[in-house]
Amino acid sequence: MQRVTVTLDDDLMADIDAVMAERGYANRSEAIRDLARAGLSRARADTGEGGCVAALVYVYDHAARDLSRRLTHAHHDHHDLSVSSLHVHLDQGTCMEVSVLKGEIGAVRHFADHVIAERSVRHGELVLIPDAGGSTAKGAAHPHDHD
Repeated sequence: MQRVTVTLDDDLMADIDAVMAERGYANRSEAIRDLARAGLSRARADTGEGGCVAALVYVYDHAARDLSRRLTHAHHDHHDLSVSSLHVHLDQGTCMEVSVLKGEIGAVRHFADHVIAERSVRHGELVLIPDAGGSTAKGAAHPHDHD
């Protein structure tokens, strides 16, 4: 580890202290490291390059004409990105799907945009987690053991 001295204004330090208290950080160094990681992760995601893991969550009208078939075809057409899916019946006419995706950021975003744009998909959101190490590519080496 390297020690870095940074000067922060009082308002920013108060915001960091508030985050520390809310999340239960033991010290400022841990909080600032996590905030820096989050900012770097967001910056990598904004470039659209590199690998990622993601969760695509969307809510749709399951009775909408042909929608289930279109969504199934979209997932099959992008099977290389799909890791797993969870289907939930929210009420008599509404379903939620959570799809775990893995691949290149641009391809994952493109697929998510396509699904969310389908007619009768009511709400959709992509939670994207960039991977700086590149270990999200299909078939990549698995860097840790599972006991």
